[in-house]
Amino acid sequence: MILLRHIRFLKAVFLHSITAFGGPQGHFGMMLKTFVHKRRDVTEKELLEYNAFCQMLPGASSTQTLTLIGYKRGGLPLAILTLIIWILPACTLMGGLSFLLNYLDEKSYVKVFKFIQPMAVGFIAYSAYRMIKVSIVNTITRVIMIVATVTTFLLFKTPWIFPILIVLAGIATNFSDKRIPQKDLKPKKINWGNIIIFLSVFSLAGFLSEKARKENWKNRGTYNLFENFYRFGSLVFGGGDVLMPMMYQQFVVRPTTQRIEEINPNALKMTQEQFLTGSGIVRAIPGPVFSIGSFVGGMVLKNKSPHPQMQLLGCLIGSVAIFLPSALLVLFFFPVWHNLRKYAVIFRSLEGINAAVVGLMLGSTLFLLKSVSLDVVNGTFLPYLNILVITGTFSLLAFTKIRPPYIVLGCLILGWAL
Repeated sequence: MILLRHIRFLKAVFLHSITAFGGPQGHFGMMLKTFVHKRRDVTEKELLEYNAFCQMLPGASSTQTLTLIGYKRGGLPLAILTLIIWILPACTLMGGLSFLLNYLDEKSYVKVFKFIQPMAVGFIAYSAYRMIKVSIVNTITRVIMIVATVTTFLLFKTPWIFPILIVLAGIATNFSDKRIPQKDLKPKKINWGNIIIFLSVFSLAGFLSEKARKENWKNRGTYNLFENFYRFGSLVFGGGDVLMPMMYQQFVVRPTTQRIEEINPNALKMTQEQFLTGSGIVRAIPGPVFSIGSFVGGMVLKNKSPHPQMQLLGCLIGSVAIFLPSALLVLFFFPVWHNLRKYAVIFRSLEGINAAVVGLMLGSTLFLLKSVSLDVVNGTFLPYLNILVITGTFSLLAFTKIRPPYIVLGCLILGWAL
């Protein structure tokens, strides 16, 4: 019955999952267009609050934000369905890549996806443009936005900069209690089950992984893989750009060190070439960047066994273990967040947090703009085409009713044609 009531919403989630390029920042722009302006599942303020809240948690932030949209619309069952539909296409593509890697023509996929990054910058710029109208309303929010923009631009690759900026912004708007008075909101009941499950799985995974290693269990790699990925999903702040260096160190660098070769010669590992190929392609496909877990899981178990069943199991473990902590954390802490919101200090914090998120978007736009504008290929005028794609994407989103999937399709066709 839940599925029938929300079939149109789930269809919109699926279309979003196969057209959402550009990482968390780009995903937010597409969510804004689809779930706020077109479908009105949430308001702009609600989406901004969800995004800011998820930035303070470890895990896949865009996945958590979309899960909360499903949670707000239909409770826990719809949140779970939303999560599955969102991650399934990307995980299937990345898992399939681990099987097809030896047959992939790199030049073909590079050509088709070459305008995806500038398109994503256009989506981020559109998000910032819309959110400025909602969140930047006085002097303190303008100052926070400017500071967050400059800091994000300068320290974009520093993983802790996002939660730090959000926390400091929330503190900054609490120096005055005149703008936002105390409000009385009825607190929601907290379900402790999710955090108990999260901590139990974390502890059990670590125990079984270490026991499997010491006693050299048969198929011990599956236990090690689940523990590695569950730990990544539990501790990573900063999204895929932080996750991938951690995976690189775990599966490429660490297994080749003398110490690990001596004490753990059966450690899960993959080659540098395999990892770099996967990390490049995951940025060119729609969906969450954390879906690289499907690819890495398949590759490291493929290197352990010639049987395709083991590789398929690696893809499945990688998909589940990397996203499970994100879901458990967001669905536990969100009711807690609502309980805290009955205090005026939280309302005042939200004012600063929302301004900081706008600054994060602007800083991300400037940082990525710097990257794509210098992208010259064989002396062509690609930088000028990148700028045209960015401005064209922004203009279509801001001034027309063209849906995001058609913009994505147009950029893919443009990349194939030029």
